[in-house]
Amino acid sequence: MVCAACGSENPDGFRFCGSCGAALAPAEARREVRKVVTVLFCDLSGSTELGDRTDPETLRRTMRSYYEASRAILERHGGTVEKFVGDAVMAVFGVPVAHEDDALRAVRAAWELRAAVPALGLAARIGVNTGEVVAGEGDTLVTGDAVNIAARLEQGAAPGEVLVGVETRRHVRDAVVGEAVTVDAKGKGAVQAFRLSEVDPAAPAVARRLDAPLVGRARELQLLRQAAERSVQESACHLFTLLGTAGIGKSRLTEEFLSAADATVIRGRCLHYGEGITFWPVLGALKQLGPRAEPTIERIVAGASSPNELFLAIRRQLEEVAREGPLVVVFDDIHWGEQTFFDLIDNVTDLSRGAPMLLLCLARPELLDERPGWAGGKLNATTLLLEPLTREECQQLVEALDGDVDPTTRARILQSADGNPLFAEEMLALARDGGDIAVPSTIHALLQARLDRLGSDERAVIERGAVEGQVFHQSAVRELAPAAVRDGVEANLAGLVRKELIRPDRAQIVGDEAFRFRHLLVRDAAYESLPKETRSTLHERFADWLRGHAELVELDEIVGYHLEQAAGYRRELGQDDGGVALRAGELLARAGHGALGRSDVHAAVNLLDRALVLLPEGDERAWASLDRARAAHAEGDMERARAALDELTSSANPSVRIHARMEALAVRLDANPQGAAIDARALLREILPALERDRDDAGLARAWVLEAHALFALSRAGETVRAARHGLDHARRVQDVRQIAEAAYLLCGAAVWGPPNQDEQAAIADELDALSEEYGVVSACAEVVRGYSATARGDFAIAQVHFERLEAGALSLGEEVFRLAMATHGLLMALYEGRVDVAVERGEANYRALLAVGAVGYASTAAVQLAEALYLSGRPGEAERLAIEGEAMGGEDDIINIVTGRAVRARIAADAGDLATAERLAGEAVAAAERTELPVAQGDAYLALAHVERARGRPDAERAALERGLAVYQAKGDLVKTQRAEQLLAAL
Repeated sequence: MVCAACGSENPDGFRFCGSCGAALAPAEARREVRKVVTVLFCDLSGSTELGDRTDPETLRRTMRSYYEASRAILERHGGTVEKFVGDAVMAVFGVPVAHEDDALRAVRAAWELRAAVPALGLAARIGVNTGEVVAGEGDTLVTGDAVNIAARLEQGAAPGEVLVGVETRRHVRDAVVGEAVTVDAKGKGAVQAFRLSEVDPAAPAVARRLDAPLVGRARELQLLRQAAERSVQESACHLFTLLGTAGIGKSRLTEEFLSAADATVIRGRCLHYGEGITFWPVLGALKQLGPRAEPTIERIVAGASSPNELFLAIRRQLEEVAREGPLVVVFDDIHWGEQTFFDLIDNVTDLSRGAPMLLLCLARPELLDERPGWAGGKLNATTLLLEPLTREECQQLVEALDGDVDPTTRARILQSADGNPLFAEEMLALARDGGDIAVPSTIHALLQARLDRLGSDERAVIERGAVEGQVFHQSAVRELAPAAVRDGVEANLAGLVRKELIRPDRAQIVGDEAFRFRHLLVRDAAYESLPKETRSTLHERFADWLRGHAELVELDEIVGYHLEQAAGYRRELGQDDGGVALRAGELLARAGHGALGRSDVHAAVNLLDRALVLLPEGDERAWASLDRARAAHAEGDMERARAALDELTSSANPSVRIHARMEALAVRLDANPQGAAIDARALLREILPALERDRDDAGLARAWVLEAHALFALSRAGETVRAARHGLDHARRVQDVRQIAEAAYLLCGAAVWGPPNQDEQAAIADELDALSEEYGVVSACAEVVRGYSATARGDFAIAQVHFERLEAGALSLGEEVFRLAMATHGLLMALYEGRVDVAVERGEANYRALLAVGAVGYASTAAVQLAEALYLSGRPGEAERLAIEGEAMGGEDDIINIVTGRAVRARIAADAGDLATAERLAGEAVAAAERTELPVAQGDAYLALAHVERARGRPDAERAALERGLAVYQAKGDLVKTQRAEQLLAAL
């Protein structure tokens, strides 16, 4: 134990310091972190042989020289020597503090080590690998598979070779040259690697593309130009600081400014590690002035002058150049600068006179942590923070960088990049390589390094916020934070805002302050640094906290998600989840049931699939499986729905059995309708008493909606209205939006095709409109009624508006079968208008789509409707084939298909001169139509009969058929078909 008073170490168990007597506080356990590091293994080749032929003292001196040289090289590049074992050394880059270029540092160290060892008469085999490890905060000991692979790469390297892993190669791709190789790694099999042949000590690890058009920086560019103009007009020095997070576009904006600057331009860059780096950026800039600057450079290098003397010499050198013409001095990455360098900038800015000079400094926001008063109080200084690009600007950039990227990938890049040009660029590079574009490893390293520079309290706060998500709440962070940090949460959040890591946001929980991560990838990096065991604990604690502090519509879903995460991590770690998985499964199942009830099928599928992974066998799982089968039915996955329902119909729970049998019949009505309507009615008569006895409104809603479906399939439109309204009543009691929508659809179908005339249809549409004020999904059904009413009147422009609204409403439901059923209306409207080609095009697409999702019931009707369109377009052979298919798919119970299909076939036979067949088919169509409560279908059957009678040369019989059809159309209020019947009568 280390004494806080004097720093002396004491044995375990001491209560007081043995050196000064101060009380010893128990040491807190080191916090573990997950992080990406780069591991280097170096082993000597030939050391055994050297020992055989060398005196032990000489060997000892040689090995000591090797150890000292190795340590010096590794530590100079920022590595931490983990251990020496014999003649092997292991070093880690990224602990205790990560740097964004740890992989590059490791590769440069490896290359330098490879060159240094031969001077000792030996050769080195070196392996370098980058990957995720677990480390204690502040420790150098790391564990993880990345260490094993680095060791295997070293073992697979030949003497004098450096092999790097695939991930390391990705991090340093523009600074190295080499070739891909495969290493046969013990216990790993074939491992892909990269053999280095050259390392450029000055090249960046990943070169930025500065050739893309500048996007969205017009205001910032104008401010830069104004500052330069001011320095010229006043013949004075102006300090302009561009602040921005890594990759936000500081360098690109600078290049755009310099490309048009009429000035001498010199540049320097601050180094983030190395020896003698205080004046490194100044030396780099002065060297670009040529021989005239050599005396000043020599004076700096000699190091014999005081800082103030050097400041004066450097300032006079810059002023001398600027008096000959405007001078722009660019210093990049000054957040890595030393305090003396900052003092130099202040000196030049404050004291330079009589020379037009612009000092352009590029820095990240953490500059203000190092130098809080940067440029403060200076009248000749401007500081500008670059904000992320807007989504539209980022899209322009992506298109400019790679216009051929597919729309799905582009959308993912835009979402993940969130306005950061570098992130977009790196994601595009990964996309071109076929990699995961979510979090490129180069970006992860940059963000990890930024987080490692935070204080321990700030780090704890940002990690707790990351557990909640991209948006998080102050009170939740306080609840999850360690006890020692809780009182400082507010101050630490303010500090994170200043560091541009988070920003205030609109609170979703009343009475609380909310914050949003500036970038989703910052949240991901903070979250991923937490060990899985810690994540599990925090997710469970947050779920418990959320239960008592939030009133959100999606509370079950959100709490379930956090418990699901907690259970998942415990499962990965081989720990008992303590019932967390069951709690998560129950909440996700309930959220999935709710999503299905509001017809959000995609959300329901996601939630229920996750719930079923977590729930054990039992009633909860059975109900979740039933909901998943319903969702499969809604999205058109009939096979999955049938398989699940077959199992559930034998459930031990009688209520589950009843609901499963109803759902199985619903699937059958859609997918295999032959005889389904009769069977459905028989089942409902059997189970209705039990449902009523149990007051099961959800079951009664489903039963009456199925009754309405069966009645409509039997073409009994009047009875359909009664059953649909019963279903609506029960569905509204349990707020089952999906059943409300289905009942409303059947009600509107009965209104359109059944007896209601124009006035009665308008009343039903008003009824559905009123219902849609509470249940928006019903609005699509109201549009069906109004659209058909307008179509029947011949008001096609108005009808088109209604059908467009219908399509939008149907799409919003997320139910594929329902959407495709609604889409059949496009064909019928085109037929009413006489646009036969359009009707065929729409009909073919819809018919194929219905078959693809297994909705045979709807497909059978779509087939006979398409047959009619094909007949009118002059394709009788195809029309006859489809009419027969449609009739067969629907079966004898689906009477509307019999009417439409045989009416079309009767016309085809009459046109072909097969009058006997035509007469038989027309008679069957009329007989079937008379058994329906569908006036339009009856009228169409009579007109088909009139067509046959005309072919037979029987005008009186033709007139009688037309008059009967006309009467039906008139009673229905179908003006378009009334007019067509009247035209045919007039032609007689």
